[in-house]
Parts: sequence; C-alpha cells; structure tokens
Amino acid sequence: MPRKVVVLGAGPAGYVCAIRLAQLGQQVTVVEKEYLGGTCLNVGCIPSKAMIAAGSLLHRISDASAMGISAKEVRLDVLKLVEWKAGIVSKLTGGIGVLLKNHKVDVVMGTGRIASKTSVVVQTKEGAKTLTCDDIVIATGSIPIEIPGFAFDEDKVWSSTGGLRPKKLPEHLVVIGGGYIGLELGMMFKKLGSKVTVLEATGGALPGQERDCVKVIEKSLEKMGIELLTETFAQGFEHKAGKSYVRIKTKSGEDTIVCDQILSTVGRKPYSAGLCLESVGLAVDPKGFLVVDKKMRTKVPNIYAIGDIAGQPMLAHKGSKEGLVAAAVIAGLNEEYDARCVPAVIFTAPEMASVGFTEEQCKEKGIAVKTGMFPFAASGRAMSLMETEGFVKVVADAKTDEVLGVHMVGPEVTELIAEATLAIEMGATCEDIARTIHAHPTLPEAFMEAAEAVH
Repeated sequence: MPRKVVVLGAGPAGYVCAIRLAQLGQQVTVVEKEYLGGTCLNVGCIPSKAMIAAGSLLHRISDASAMGISAKEVRLDVLKLVEWKAGIVSKLTGGIGVLLKNHKVDVVMGTGRIASKTSVVVQTKEGAKTLTCDDIVIATGSIPIEIPGFAFDEDKVWSSTGGLRPKKLPEHLVVIGGGYIGLELGMMFKKLGSKVTVLEATGGALPGQERDCVKVIEKSLEKMGIELLTETFAQGFEHKAGKSYVRIKTKSGEDTIVCDQILSTVGRKPYSAGLCLESVGLAVDPKGFLVVDKKMRTKVPNIYAIGDIAGQPMLAHKGSKEGLVAAAVIAGLNEEYDARCVPAVIFTAPEMASVGFTEEQCKEKGIAVKTGMFPFAASGRAMSLMETEGFVKVVADAKTDEVLGVHMVGPEVTELIAEATLAIEMGATCEDIARTIHAHPTLPEAFMEAAEAVH
C-alpha cells in the first residue's frame, strides 16, 4: 500500500521530495502558501542570477572597446528588465506545476499547520481543509532577517525580494550586510548604474568565506567604485524630501549617509511560524532549526524536515538532496544523507565558489596539508574572455594527496566547482586530477594546473 504523505512547502526541497515520492509510488499532497518553486525560483536564486547576468552584459558592453567593438547609446529599461526576469520565473514555476501534475501530486494552496502526527490543517481561500496522512515532510524554507530600525516595507527599505523588483534604478543604494546576498545585489546595481555603499559589521566582506578568495572580491569592489565600510553598524534612518538619512556607528564615531534606497541583507532565518510544532512535541533549536538524523527524521519518526529548516548550509541544492533522501526513506529504501561536501557558489564579480575544507579549517582539525594555486592571469581562455582576476586553490592532505577542499574566484567558477565537488565526493587525489587530460583552451584547465601545483 502506498503511504499518504503531506509535504509542507513547494521550494527546491519540497517539490523535489514530492516528485520523487510520487515516482516511488507514494500518494503525495503538497501544501504551498504562496508560490510553487518557493523563494529560490520566485524571489531568490533564479531572478537574482537573471538580473546579475543583465548587469554583467551591460558592464561587458562598456568594456568591449578593447576588442574593437563600439556600442553607442546603450540604455537600460529597468521595467523591461524586471519583466524579462519575471518571464523566466514564470516559465520555471509553470514547469514545476506541470511536473507535479504529471506525477499526480495534489497541490493545495494555503497555509498549513500540523494538527497531529497524522493530520495537517490547511487554511485555503475556500476555508479550512484537513489532510490525513501517514507521513509529514516539513520544507518551509527561510525568510529574510529584519534588523531594528529597518523594517521591510519594500519601498524605502528593500529585502532581497524588493531588490529584485525595482521600479527605477536607485541613484545611491546603501546595502546593509556584506555577505553574499548583499554583494551579489550591490555589484549588480553598480553595474546597472547606481552608486553603492555597503555596510558590514565584521572586519571584511563575505564573513566566513575563504580569505584569499575574499581579498580578490574586496579589490574588485574597490576597482568598481563600491564603498565597503567594515566594522560599521546601521543604527536607523529618517526619510525626508525623497532621501533616506542612514545613521551609522563606526570605530571612529557616528555618521550619516544620505541615499535614496536601502537594501537590508543581513541573512536569512528558518521559517516555522504557525506550524504548531508543539502539537506533536517538536521545537526548533536556538537558531531556529529542527534537529534531524541522517534519514532526515525529526524526533517524531514519521515527521521529516528538509531544506533550510533542517540546518546549515541553507542552500537550495542541499535542500533538494535532502528531499531525495527523505522520499527514499519514506518509500522504505535504505537511504541516508551522506554527502562528503556541499558546494557553495557566489555570483559576485568575479564569481566565487568553494567546496570542502579551507586551509584554516584543516589546521584547526590537525590535518597537515599542501596547497596549490593557479592564477587565471595565466589562462589563455581567461585572457580571451578579458576576465583574468582570481585563481583556483586546491587544499590536499599532505600524507595521502587526497583533495580536501577547492576554492575558486574568477570567470565562471560557479560552473567549474562541479568537477571539484565530484573529485572530493569520489576521494580523488591531486595526482588523479593532474593526470586527467583537460580540453584546451578552457577554464577547467586551471583546476588541473592547481592540482599539479600541489606537487
């Protein structure tokens, strides 16, 4: 007999889980309160990368004169750009709807809450609807964090959602938070033509990321004319005469920045409001996550958690993998989450990507390592693309030569990181990578050269 499963949330974790459950013969209902595809497809990964691509194209056109290409009267229509971005989102979310329908997954639009271990109540436009089930999968994702004094109104103060729906191009954008979301969007707006100031509370950009890579990004910020104010705290703002006066606190005292748009991107937190977890004896930990085992089970055996609410890293592809694991377990297969590494990609300029351990993390664990680096300045392909900033860095076990981590900053590294992820997952050595013939002239050669540089 197929099991009846209710999946709460239709983001990259939830819809992937639901489809796999259906493929494995289970009876599935997805509950979604806002839109199929969740944050990632609607107001996150996909729309941001579409607009970042537009900004990069506009920037490349301005640099094309070095190639002998001159383009006159290049203009940006912001509303047309937003409309194009929305078209991409519509195609993808529509595709998810078709996939769910083709796999005979029922979709209930509304806000769900857990009534018992075997029932979910959904508040729909037509009223309350009770769904009985054998298993529940919580895939409710995350929401932007608000800081005091900067409540999101998506007008004067944007969250990342509002930042992807501009009605006009800001003259001066103040970005609160120098993490990956803030820098991705800040660099995008700079390329589109805005003046950008980034406020970061820590001592540098992209806190927690590989420092050698971050140094390249910080130099790029300076080169682009983006002002990065570190160890700086946003205290509040007043809006008058069409301008926002942002009060900041720095090491040297207090100051005010005048701008016409604020974008607050200090991070995201798991979303569990209204789920009534206590009704089944569940509670989130101090950071807002639900504790799960390797089979994605909570402490209630028939209730699973996947995606952002199941813990770090809060990345779409990690959530999708967890969704596949949970689906297999529910269907009775012997499956567990055992990934050796999860890649992280950042669409700054230049791009940045990492997988596995950093050199510092290895030292903390007492692992002796060797490293190898190869600069894109020595790559013929990078030269032909006019994108020679950055490098590939390989961290390897000094005793076994096994690849432990790969960190990249430069052209299209968000694509190149896939090979490095596979290498770590399969236990490859630097010699394996160096002995593998890579096509020439291509960017992936940089990974091969960095692996050889370890020796």
